[in-house]
Amino acid sequence: MTSQSPLIRLDEWPAGDFAEAEGLVEGIHSSILLYRQGDTVRGYLNTCPHAGRRLDWSPGQFLATKDGLLVCAAHGASFRMDDGECVAGPCRGEALLSVAVEVRDGGVYLAP
Repeated sequence: MTSQSPLIRLDEWPAGDFAEAEGLVEGIHSSILLYRQGDTVRGYLNTCPHAGRRLDWSPGQFLATKDGLLVCAAHGASFRMDDGECVAGPCRGEALLSVAVEVRDGGVYLAP
């Protein structure tokens, strides 16, 4: 993936929802969890800190509570999306690994 290619376009998914994209993070091909709040997007590695498994229950399909917490499909850990902190479950107090992303020209890109 080149730095010129967007991970995803904003018009491809609604605000308040999750998406998954593939990209090079520190030279490693990685699954990236994206969370959109309006025109702001947060990125995290799609890996639970508890057991190193993917967070999605099916590729690109994520579970969320009514309060907007992300829930790990494997062990039920719950994460805040503003900072990635685990607030319930087996990895309480740990956090998702942040991936720097930026929104420009209607697309979401890995930040340089």
